[in-house]
Amino acid sequence: MTEQNLREALADLVQTGFRSLHTDVPASLTVAEYRSILDEFGFTPAPGYFAGDFHIADKQAAIVEQAKAHAGTLAALGVHSTFVAGNIDMARFANPAVGDNASAERTKQMAETLALLADAGFSEGVRFALHPHIAMIVETEEETRGVLDMTAGSHLGFGPDTGHLLWAGMVPERIIADYADRLVAVHLKDVDPNGFRQTLRYEDDYITAIGTRHIWSEPGRGIVNFDAVFDALPAGFDGWFVVEVDVPNLPTPLESSRASYEFLASHPYFAGATA
Repeated sequence: MTEQNLREALADLVQTGFRSLHTDVPASLTVAEYRSILDEFGFTPAPGYFAGDFHIADKQAAIVEQAKAHAGTLAALGVHSTFVAGNIDMARFANPAVGDNASAERTKQMAETLALLADAGFSEGVRFALHPHIAMIVETEEETRGVLDMTAGSHLGFGPDTGHLLWAGMVPERIIADYADRLVAVHLKDVDPNGFRQTLRYEDDYITAIGTRHIWSEPGRGIVNFDAVFDALPAGFDGWFVVEVDVPNLPTPLESSRASYEFLASHPYFAGATA
């Protein structure tokens, strides 16, 4: 993201009702300059996003240091949680949602690195939350549960994306309920039924699925059971909800953001909340 991208996004979002933005500090800006621009538009920073090759043992030490620096940036902005996802796996990019290249040893290595980086981040005051993602190195239910189970007792939390969970064959509300005590933040994304059917029928790669089939959709417009998702949340949950559609299903990003906000504003779960 560039400063211009940031300003354009904020100029659109300010029209929708949203007042928080996923944290992504452009390389050209200092943390103070970034916060100043958010303040200018009346926004607060929301959780960030960190990725790495957690399955490669030789990269572990460097990844942990990078994660600690990321946490330091977030802490300076007053943000105390961040999503953490693996980097892209090219075999999964071509053949998504089926767990290509999976192995017990790979999952074990990922869990070890994620536990270490989560503990490092926590020392800076930031909670890292595992974010399973299609076409990335933590993709399937087996990997998700494996990493979370192996890291029990560490500071690694859970930061699911409702759309990615469903595409990977999971029942979002079930796995959220199973790890409710680890839940830190949630990405709200829906799955378009027509796009999903075509993606499965034609065995599309990831880019075709999201760019041509428009598999993603704004919350409330697809097949994710959000009533069940919200019911599965722990009582008194006070973590972040971040709307993420990636490629809008509606004609423009502004229309997509407005529809997303309207869904949240009208849902009983969010009655009286701010966005």
